[in-house]
Amino acid sequence: MDKPEKLIVDGRRLDGRLPDEMRPLKIQAGVLKRADGSAYVELGDNKVLAAVYGPREMHPRHLQQPDTAVLRCRYNMAPFSVEDRKRPGPDRRSVEISKVTREAIQPVVFLELYPRSGIDVFIEILQADAGTRTTGITAASVALADAGVPMRDLISAIAVGKVDNTVVLDLNKQEDNWGTSDMPIALMPRKKFITLLQMDGHFTPEEFKHGLSLAFKGCEQIYEAQKQALREKYSIKSEGE
Repeated sequence: MDKPEKLIVDGRRLDGRLPDEMRPLKIQAGVLKRADGSAYVELGDNKVLAAVYGPREMHPRHLQQPDTAVLRCRYNMAPFSVEDRKRPGPDRRSVEISKVTREAIQPVVFLELYPRSGIDVFIEILQADAGTRTTGITAASVALADAGVPMRDLISAIAVGKVDNTVVLDLNKQEDNWGTSDMPIALMPRKKFITLLQMDGHFTPEEFKHGLSLAFKGCEQIYEAQKQALREKYSIKSEGE
C-alpha cells in the first residue's frame, strides 16, 4: 500500500468522514447456537465474531481458583482476514492482544459469583481493517451479556489517533498505517471508567484530552448499539415464545 500524499483533505478523511465520525457499525447478539453467548460486530470493514462458554467447571483443575472464576480470552486472526495470508495459530501479537482483552473485560465481570469455574471468551477476526482489538472487546462484551454472565456494565471500545496533525476517531487501515499516533481505549460508558488505554505515538496534553473526549463520544454510540443488539435478540425471542 503506497502512502497517500495527504490523509485529510479539506477537513475530510480519505473515506469521506469528518475527524469525529466513526465508521458504519453493525452489532448482532446471539448468532451462534452452540455457544452460551455470542456476538457479531462489523465496524467499517472489520468483521468480528465472539463466543462465550461458561461459567463452567474449570479444566485443568489445578488452574481453579477457590474464591473466583477464571476469565480466559483468546484473540485470533483468521488466515484470510488480511491481504497477505496470515499463518494459522497464535503469534506474539495475538497473545498480547488476548492478555489486553482479558484485562479490559475482567473489571466488569462478577467473577466472585462462580468460584472454581472458568469463563472462556473466543474472539475471531474474520476480516481486519484496523481497530480489531477494540472491535473484539466490543463483541466480547455483548457475547458475555448474551451468555447471561453478571456484569457491572457493558464494555465499549474504540481507537483515536493523530493523522496529518489532526486528532481523529476510529482509524481506518490507511490512517493506522500512515498516521503518527494510535490510542485504543475501552471503558464502562455509564461510569466513564477506563479499563484499557494504550498509546503508540505521541500526543500533546491538549491532543490527549481531545482524543479522550472523542473516544468517550464514540463509546457512547457503540454502547447504544450494543444495548440495541441485545434488546433486538431478546424481544424477538420473547415474541416468538
